[in-house]
Amino acid sequence: MTNRAVISSADAPEAIGPYSQAVKVGNTVWLSGQIPLQPDTMTLVDGDIGAQAHQVFRNLAAVAEAAGGTLNDAVKVNISLTNLDDFASVNAIMAEYFEEPYPARACVQVAALPKGADIEVEVVMAL
Repeated sequence: MTNRAVISSADAPEAIGPYSQAVKVGNTVWLSGQIPLQPDTMTLVDGDIGAQAHQVFRNLAAVAEAAGGTLNDAVKVNISLTNLDDFASVNAIMAEYFEEPYPARACVQVAALPKGADIEVEVVMAL
């Protein structure tokens, strides 16, 4: 089997299903999708899409750090929103957590997300 390592951080929410926070194979790290759960309470953060997006990126940053990197090591970001009207707000917040050159990205609208969240983001990193 390949050199596969499971990555986890107490500073990010525990997995709410049969998956890992991240998996590293070689120099590539796949971070599972994060919704705006607060790690200490495992409840959704209160507030609008801005508050939710900040919590999601903080959660991802914690997992990235546990993997030995930062969000600036991201090569691909996938964003799911329940309302594409939030696209501009999420773009502005994402720019606070990533530096140029920015990673490749996709953003889609979905019907629903776990626990009633309005945003979920997953990341692929290259270390």
